[in-house]
Amino acid sequence: MKYLWLIAALFAGQAYAYSPDELRGDCQAAEEMYAKQKSSDPYHSIRSARCIAYVAGFADSYAISDYLAEKIGVKLNAFCLPNDPDLSMRLVRAVVIHVERVPPNTTMSTATLVAGALAKAFPCSEALESKK
Repeated sequence: MKYLWLIAALFAGQAYAYSPDELRGDCQAAEEMYAKQKSSDPYHSIRSARCIAYVAGFADSYAISDYLAEKIGVKLNAFCLPNDPDLSMRLVRAVVIHVERVPPNTTMSTATLVAGALAKAFPCSEALESKK
């Protein structure tokens, strides 16, 4: 019986390993770091690094997905990242802009928020052709 309660508790609410509110705070810290605003709080640099790593990892995993999809003849085309030396800073800025427009305590996943941010900030110029 106690295992049923544990399973019910797991499915009762949405739980994210990295919540949208954490993402917002972490990416704001990263943006401050990029703007060279000093902080005496050592936790501040950890938070900014967590945002940068999450967003870069998300972008890299999308690139792998796009590459693998293309191998079977599918083009994802959700977003197209430029070849830019300041890309990390631009990724963080795109996420901050997008997440600040989302109400606090949103039910969207962090991955969905980052995907939306990158799709808006880095649209692909190549239009997909419809399959007839």
